[in-house]
Amino acid sequence: MGVTKNIKKFDNYIGLVLIHIIMGAGLYFNERLSTPIFLILMIYFIQRIIIVPSSEKTRAVLLGCAYFVGVEVIFRITRAGISYEASKYLVVLFMLMGMFFKGISGKGYPYFIYLIALVPAILVASVTLTFDANFRTNVTFVLSGPICLGIAALFCYDRNVSRKTLLDVNLYFLLPTIALTTYLFFYTPSIKDLLSSVASNRATSGGFGPNQVATALGLGMFAMAVRLFLQSPGILLKLFNLGIFAAISYRAIVTFSRGGVVAAIIVIIAFLWTIYYRSSRNQKNQIVGSVILLVIAAAFTWVLSSNQTSGLIDNRYTNKDSRGREKGDFSTGRLELFKQEIEGFLSSPFLGVGASRTKNKRFDEKGAVIASHNEIGRLLSEHGMLGFLIIAILIIKPLTYRSNNKSNFMFYAFLAFWFATINHSGMRIAAPSFLYAMSLINVVNEKHPLHRKQLKN
Repeated sequence: MGVTKNIKKFDNYIGLVLIHIIMGAGLYFNERLSTPIFLILMIYFIQRIIIVPSSEKTRAVLLGCAYFVGVEVIFRITRAGISYEASKYLVVLFMLMGMFFKGISGKGYPYFIYLIALVPAILVASVTLTFDANFRTNVTFVLSGPICLGIAALFCYDRNVSRKTLLDVNLYFLLPTIALTTYLFFYTPSIKDLLSSVASNRATSGGFGPNQVATALGLGMFAMAVRLFLQSPGILLKLFNLGIFAAISYRAIVTFSRGGVVAAIIVIIAFLWTIYYRSSRNQKNQIVGSVILLVIAAAFTWVLSSNQTSGLIDNRYTNKDSRGREKGDFSTGRLELFKQEIEGFLSSPFLGVGASRTKNKRFDEKGAVIASHNEIGRLLSEHGMLGFLIIAILIIKPLTYRSNNKSNFMFYAFLAFWFATINHSGMRIAAPSFLYAMSLINVVNEKHPLHRKQLKN
């Protein structure tokens, strides 16, 4: 049976969307609600993981992780949570709880090696970080993402997950993104008067980092595309979902941070290629029809964005300044940062310069905190030759798993999101860690109960 079969159970989808629209509006009008909501959600998912039957624990863990991955950025904007990295810590906690109840696969041992390979950089950092640097804060900032990835990968590796659970995980990505989108519309309902350049814009990003906001919205774009193609059986539901997709996409575009939008396009293409390849001829025709609707919605969104930004967004994506002049560096300084990281690797090729030393060094030289945007460069610079080992494990292991198990129809999408995100935003948020881990699951068909007719004596 093709993966494009519609899941017809409605599971209160419209109601959940409305609740999250109200949530986004509520957080805008009263940010003090943010911490209570965070605590309620944390307690709910922890007790859920504990009390559900053993057969449901994997599902409870993944849904809890997915929701906190999706809600991370809006909680950061509204200053909720027990810490800035709270979502990463909760993903780790939920995964460890899952390991306690369900164990792990011995075949995932490379991720043990991966986690061990992170340790020497901490020891080196204790020597190389300057005296005025906060050791705990700096090391946590750069290693919380990689550690989150390693723990999540250990739990998810070859874990049996039903198709419905996978689609529900996608829904749990989407719903908080709808809340974030709503918040952004209230924060800046009109953007024309806020724009004077083509640089990433905090004002159109809820007063927060455009890179993180665009990445979170890009995840929402992907999640809605999945919903559109796999869980929109009627034309009215398709149009409803297209409207949400357009709203999320518009807010992502007007952050002027290109990475999240480009990553979303790559991931959606990877997803569509997979389901098209696996589908029957009739299903392929349905996919083509939905693609046409998606392209129309995307084109409308771009025209609207261009109009609302007075053409500045066109200049941004064609690498021009606000006056339409060609800019020299398409990477907006990221290439120079990557070169500095390679220089750091060449200066300390064996154990690297130490966790967070690259950022610390930039602060010493330029007096500004400039964090890495490229996880590949950071791994090489701060971990040395062990960085090569880490990168090799992260790339080779999922591909070898895929060669023997092709059940996960979101494999390439998940892996593409991880790779695209770490190359423009590093691992600032939990999303790339969790989506990487989700590429390692084994998707199985739901087990339907057998109803046997009793024989009469």
